[in-house]
Amino acid sequence: MSKPLFTTQQIFSLKPKTLQKRIDGYYEDTRDVNSTIQYLIALQVRDELGDEGFSFFMKDLVQKLLLQTKTSRILRRYYFYFKDYFSSNEWKVVSIRLFSIKNYLSEKIEKLRDQFIKEPLANLAGS
Repeated sequence: MSKPLFTTQQIFSLKPKTLQKRIDGYYEDTRDVNSTIQYLIALQVRDELGDEGFSFFMKDLVQKLLLQTKTSRILRRYYFYFKDYFSSNEWKVVSIRLFSIKNYLSEKIEKLRDQFIKEPLANLAGS
């Protein structure tokens, strides 16, 4: 398992310019959308708790993640926290993109398939 990009203390103490540089570099190196969006959520918490002005922090990256990358459970879980980063028309596109019926069904089918493959195998092993 790789080392996290930031410690909890760093998320709440580093200057915005340093955070932006590290997050940009991390995303460019890893293309890890899920971790990147979680770091950005943590910075929204920092914005709510402090007065440093993290509103719309890294807006371009957020828009890229939500509009151009492969959808994931993490994006669907946290997308709502970034609603203010988009115009109303853009927001409709984000919502439709993240919650298309095709994505929803394929995720549910994957869960069912895993359940039916793993449980019978576990039952056989216990016999």
